[in-house]
Amino acid sequence: MIKGKSFALLATLTLLIGFGIVIGRGNATAPEAKLATRPALSVNAIRPNWLKIPLSLSANGSVAAWQEAVIGAEVADLRLSEVRAQVGETVRKGQVLAVFSDDSVLADIAQAKANLAEAEANLAIAKLDAGRARQVSGSGVLSAQQVAQFLTSEKTALAKVQSAQAQLDNQWLRQKHTRVIASDGGVVSSRSATLGAVAASGQELFRLIRQNRLEWRAEVTAAEMAQLAPGISVSVTVPNVAKVDGKVRFLAPTLDAQSRNGLVYVDLPDAAAQGLRAGMFAQGEFYLGSSPALTLPQDALSLREGFSYVFRLGKPSNGQATVTQIKVQLGRRMGDHYEILSGINPEDRIVASGAAFLTDGDSVRVVQK
Repeated sequence: MIKGKSFALLATLTLLIGFGIVIGRGNATAPEAKLATRPALSVNAIRPNWLKIPLSLSANGSVAAWQEAVIGAEVADLRLSEVRAQVGETVRKGQVLAVFSDDSVLADIAQAKANLAEAEANLAIAKLDAGRARQVSGSGVLSAQQVAQFLTSEKTALAKVQSAQAQLDNQWLRQKHTRVIASDGGVVSSRSATLGAVAASGQELFRLIRQNRLEWRAEVTAAEMAQLAPGISVSVTVPNVAKVDGKVRFLAPTLDAQSRNGLVYVDLPDAAAQGLRAGMFAQGEFYLGSSPALTLPQDALSLREGFSYVFRLGKPSNGQATVTQIKVQLGRRMGDHYEILSGINPEDRIVASGAAFLTDGDSVRVVQK
């Protein structure tokens, strides 16, 4: 009997201890459950916004002179006695850039004047003889052959006067060309004129950037060229120098056979004044209008492993919601807003900021809808 009671008591104690352990375990897991549902972050909710974003096309190219003027020697075998312009100087149209020694030209002018005077004297005599011959041509005093000779002599003398006059004019022209004149205003980009040198006719002495006017020559593909037209506004940037506005002047009529790219010529009216120089490499943006785009602010984006993500809020419950990490494709940018090409819909609720601190499936407290 005593053994039976002892066994019953032992069984009862065992059940009580087991029940206490179960209760203890249940109480121990309760705080853990509460910790699991605690929000990871308090966030604001936003929806994607439609904005008009400018359409643009980027290209690279070089700054070049709009046009260059080559100024050369128009006389030969003369010595340069003065050089009045240097590289980088701004010159005006008609300005004297260099002077050739004209001593030999002046001597030739004097000789040509003497030849002209002699020819004119001979013409005067020939005219007198021809006049007498005409008067007696029908009287028989002079034969027809003699009359013809006097008349021919007059014409020959007249031709010699004209020839002497042409030679004198040519010498005057040579004397004029001893002064090398700027054919247009601009900036001297190169100079090969050397003091004391004897230049050959046609030899280049100076090269000018006409009107100090520059252009940007952008290189684009055939597909990109199809989007462009004369008159389109362009913004051209030379890193660490300046940003200049311009307009497309014309498109190249052909493409390069090797690269299959074409040139777009862009006028840059104020380029030189802002520090641009021919030969500089520049980047440009062609403005093609604008179009609506679904956008999100930069703060809503998280960059991870080279990809962009946002966190979409699920259905709220008691002020909390679960976030889902969504991979998005970015497009154009305007200020701090990015175009979202894919991944979300306009009606989605997105975490406005703090995406870098969230992970997929986190529970958050939504403080503003």
